[in-house]
Amino acid sequence: MADDEGTDASGEGGGETVRCWLVDRQSRHENLVTLVYATPDGTRHLTEQLSFQLLRRREVTAAREVPAGKLEETPGEETRERYATQARAMAERHDPDEPV
Repeated sequence: MADDEGTDASGEGGGETVRCWLVDRQSRHENLVTLVYATPDGTRHLTEQLSFQLLRRREVTAAREVPAGKLEETPGEETRERYATQARAMAERHDPDEPV
């Protein structure tokens, strides 16, 4: 179970996880959707590209627990601030497991 910071306090499940919030969703390419989940402070993120077919079988939730090792540093102060603002807004409006 994750604590308020989103880290795995139990030590189980293969290491530390971080709660990340959906901050961006784009469909630039035919049949692909790009999802970006970021930490509440916007400094780290995970980018995933999923097919529309996969999205029909998998719910996109407001937040998810991401293994810390899969997170990348967010480049640029402007992008970090935007991700932090979006993460706060998602956290205020949605439960972590809520489909969005």
